[in-house]
Amino acid sequence: MSEAVLKDAKGKMQKSLESLQRDLAAIRTGHANASMLDRVTVDYYGAPTPINQLAGIAVPEARMLTVTPYDKGSVDDVLKAIQQADLGVNPTSDGTMIRITVPQLTEERRKEFVKDARREGENAKVAIRNIRREANDEFKKMEKDGDISEDELRGYNDDVQKLTDDYIAKVDSACDDKEKDILEV
Repeated sequence: MSEAVLKDAKGKMQKSLESLQRDLAAIRTGHANASMLDRVTVDYYGAPTPINQLAGIAVPEARMLTVTPYDKGSVDDVLKAIQQADLGVNPTSDGTMIRITVPQLTEERRKEFVKDARREGENAKVAIRNIRREANDEFKKMEKDGDISEDELRGYNDDVQKLTDDYIAKVDSACDDKEKDILEV
């Protein structure tokens, strides 16, 4: 039972880390990256559909993305969705393909993106700490019910803290990597 609580906590912390990595990938750097468009959804026949399910996304140059919708009739819808996504880019269309030129970031804009990355990292740390609290509460409940002893409770709390420290270090590492990527000129 107690091992299941630890395994569950580890799984939830891993999901928090994966969520952070997806969020960090969506933060723009100075070069084109197909994951910039991961959060963009297109109203396709009345259903919000992720852009990567409607179009092929390529990076032909370091600072350009091309989006080629599979259905040529949806080019205008895809273009409109990208414009409304507030990505800080100005897409252009030639009727069959959409080109997105990623502008060079100013120093001020880079610092804003670093702050965004740090905010995402802090949100992930809060989520991980909440998972730690839930696991510790579960162990306290087990101790209260007589399922584990007080010494076992202390040991499990230490295990949960070690797990928490490991995942917070991974969050810090991911944020540091993203910060270097953003500040790279």
